[in-house]
Amino acid sequence: MLNRIVIAAAAIVLTAPLAMAGPIDSACVRSDRAQGNRHLCSCIQRVANKTLSRSDQRRAAAFFRDPHQAQVVRMSKSNADNAFWARYKRFASSAEAYCR
Repeated sequence: MLNRIVIAAAAIVLTAPLAMAGPIDSACVRSDRAQGNRHLCSCIQRVANKTLSRSDQRRAAAFFRDPHQAQVVRMSKSNADNAFWARYKRFASSAEAYCR
């Protein structure tokens, strides 16, 4: 019985960082540009948690996979895209200043 508890506790401790990673952090770590810099990606995720909603984070994370999508959103005439782009720019400026 004690072995099961120890194994369960170890599994929770070892997988907690993975479960807590947000969409920006996950996309950042997988990207070529971050070169696996876990500290930088975690910092960017912390800024995202403070400045973007979860849906905005998921949308922004897609830019890591397809950077052209950022240009499409930036050039869009949609009010929703323009509002998102304003939030994204504030996030990016904050992350750049905070995560140096």
